[in-house]
Amino acid sequence: MRFLRSPAVGEDLAEQKATNITWHAGQVERRDRELLFGQRGVTVWLTGLSGSGKSTIAVGAEKVLLDRGRHAYVLDGDNIRHGLNKNLGFSPADRTENIRRIGEVAKLLTDGGMVAVTAFISPYRADRDQVRAILQPGDFIEVLVDCPLEVCEQRDVKGLYQKARAGQIPEFTGISAPYEPPLSPELTIRTHTQPAEESAQQVLSHLEARGIVPRA
Repeated sequence: MRFLRSPAVGEDLAEQKATNITWHAGQVERRDRELLFGQRGVTVWLTGLSGSGKSTIAVGAEKVLLDRGRHAYVLDGDNIRHGLNKNLGFSPADRTENIRRIGEVAKLLTDGGMVAVTAFISPYRADRDQVRAILQPGDFIEVLVDCPLEVCEQRDVKGLYQKARAGQIPEFTGISAPYEPPLSPELTIRTHTQPAEESAQQVLSHLEARGIVPRA
């Protein structure tokens, strides 16, 4: 059996190790893709506790956008850990690397003229700020999916909070690991006060208001 290694303490997986490499520009620019799609590329970054409704909002917003003829793609936390980030755990160092990698993928999708909708707990402000920094100004829309901890626990169909409180899951955000909410998010969605459809529509309305996608 081959074991996949997590980053060692103090190890910087973001360090540029490859040498003799050159960035190659293509003949198609981002603006060309945006004109073709009739929208602007952007990253919508949903952050919040487990069970707050991030994934539900993400897939709902993606469906609404595609029904409108827009180009969007969801990057979901659990899904990404099945492939791209399957060698990462939930230590602070692993969480940071997890978000860094997703930020780079979201950047590629944004450059491709897509609306990249991400659903990650992403508990640390510094990690989210790092993603914002690698994107162009205006390309990062931070969305706080605000839901009280007790409501998230009530929704917990996978029993993760129960296991975390029993000490079976170490470093679980909101229980044994911290969550640092955004200080000035572009959008706040309170999922405990409205149905999922309204939350997804809130994302779409924000994109329309900023001219990222055209109004219906």
